[in-house]
Amino acid sequence: MLAYQHAYHAGNFADVHKHLGLFRLVQALERKASAISFVDTHAGRGIYPLAATETQKLGEYRQGVERVWQCRRRFEASSPLGDWVQRLATLQNGAELGCYPGSPWWLGEALRPQDRLTLFELHPGEHRFLAEQRLAGRAGIYRRQADGLAGLRKLVPVSTPRLCVLIDPSYERKAEYDEVVETLCQVMRKVRHAVVLVWYPLLPAGRHQTMLANLRAAGIPKLWRSELTLREPAAERGMYGSGLLLLNPPWQLDQELDQAFGELAPMLAEGASHRSEWWVGENH
Repeated sequence: MLAYQHAYHAGNFADVHKHLGLFRLVQALERKASAISFVDTHAGRGIYPLAATETQKLGEYRQGVERVWQCRRRFEASSPLGDWVQRLATLQNGAELGCYPGSPWWLGEALRPQDRLTLFELHPGEHRFLAEQRLAGRAGIYRRQADGLAGLRKLVPVSTPRLCVLIDPSYERKAEYDEVVETLCQVMRKVRHAVVLVWYPLLPAGRHQTMLANLRAAGIPKLWRSELTLREPAAERGMYGSGLLLLNPPWQLDQELDQAFGELAPMLAEGASHRSEWWVGENH
């Protein structure tokens, strides 16, 4: 879907949910020295100025990163939220929240000399923005203007000992739910130890439920599920929550994220909640 541009939604509650999880996942993986191939299947622009016309049009960041930023002095520096906000602050000009970084920045900032990062972005305009960001030209970072799910399937297996993938399509095409299942199954067949973070929206149509059922039926083990819900689903359109699936998470990361997301929820909206669960496929 080449119409989708994430700038309209940058810094919203789903971005905070997703990128806090990604940030702590990378930190956990990097406790070991062995090299990692990181893959971002839907990279977007990289960095989003919050004053941009597109971002201001919907202003979704105001119920997302802005609320966390306003609470930042309450966080313990060593806590997941405190650590995440400190990293976010390195991109800002003083105390003002002026921009929000997408997943390429969160991954690129953590890249070690032994690691590599492949960024897929199909949209030509978004890819052009990504090329202009300060990540461009850095050693170990590769940009591909291509379909990220198809590109990932061609990329595996990788040459490094470990693989970490972020899969977060827009899901504007219904077929993307099935494509995520197909891709995750293929990655698991080729790299059984792969660590994969899948984001999905909670929408009134409930298509994510079919995706989850198909993943369960596929027999994929070691999946941890996190859902951050702002409100009850309404009959009209609109994302009411954000979901994450984490395949093969590092030891105790699920407990850490469960606590962090539980602290995050009430900052975003009155009555917001978080729930998580482990589940395994039907064949296991």
